[in-house]
Amino acid sequence: MNRSSDSANSGRSPLPSDTSPSSFASSPVDPHPTSLHALDEAVQLTALPDAPGQYGGKTHAGYWNMVGPFGGVTAATLLRAVLDHPDLLGEPLSLTVNYAGAVAAGPFSVQATPVRTNRSTQHWTLSILQADADGAPVVTTTATAVTAVRRETWSVGDVPMPAVPAPGEQPAMPRGVGVEWLDRYEMRPVAGAIPRQWDGTGDHSLTQLWMRDAPPRPLDFCALAALADVFFPRVWLRRAQRVPAGTVSITVYFHASSAQLQATGTGYLLGQARGQEFRNGFFDQSAQLWNEAGTMLATSHQIVYYKE
Repeated sequence: MNRSSDSANSGRSPLPSDTSPSSFASSPVDPHPTSLHALDEAVQLTALPDAPGQYGGKTHAGYWNMVGPFGGVTAATLLRAVLDHPDLLGEPLSLTVNYAGAVAAGPFSVQATPVRTNRSTQHWTLSILQADADGAPVVTTTATAVTAVRRETWSVGDVPMPAVPAPGEQPAMPRGVGVEWLDRYEMRPVAGAIPRQWDGTGDHSLTQLWMRDAPPRPLDFCALAALADVFFPRVWLRRAQRVPAGTVSITVYFHASSAQLQATGTGYLLGQARGQEFRNGFFDQSAQLWNEAGTMLATSHQIVYYKE
């Protein structure tokens, strides 16, 4: 979700007002061609010597916002630390990220600790730290994660993918609208696009859109974690009024295996998000993500601050 520039949390700037369907453009292309995709650059970590579970990283300009990185890439970076850890058991099952403060541009460290390992599940605590003006480490972000070894059991999906037009039938949002991280994604709204007029006439909070990394990148768990957070604040749609807003905490539940992500490849995901309760400065938001074959890959839930 986008964070307003004057939110107390990690900054994600609002979308510009000129995002009506008439201003939609063709699919994005890579503005920074390198051997690595921008997302891989952004989540790249280096194990610190003589410090088990500690990694060094650096913020990426391509995922920047007005006062901090896109929160989805912060979540993806924390998950990268889990996946890089030599004691990892299984694959991601859940990730909860608490945005305690803004991540400043520059280097940071990640601490990933497997606090308990069972036969099928492994439980993690994580944090991002940066040096303050005096050089002392300060926690900007905390997180927990659960990884698991999945075994074949009875399985069923109770929330089928909505019937919507195919991705190619929907125009893509434009590039270069003033928020850098938006250019890292191809988004094709189906319903519930950002309001054309901020006149207080909103009557629902449901958004559906096709999305994928730009340029297209084979889907993995880090990319999926970031994609679960691309939705603009539900309060904007529900009220048709722009107010400062920022995610306080988000949890992503991973329902797919790595094999299912590999089968999805560079295809689009259908994302659906809806707010449930807006009250006294906070609202929650639930989201679901399916691949084009209709397989639910992830769900998420977050609590969001908003300001009058």
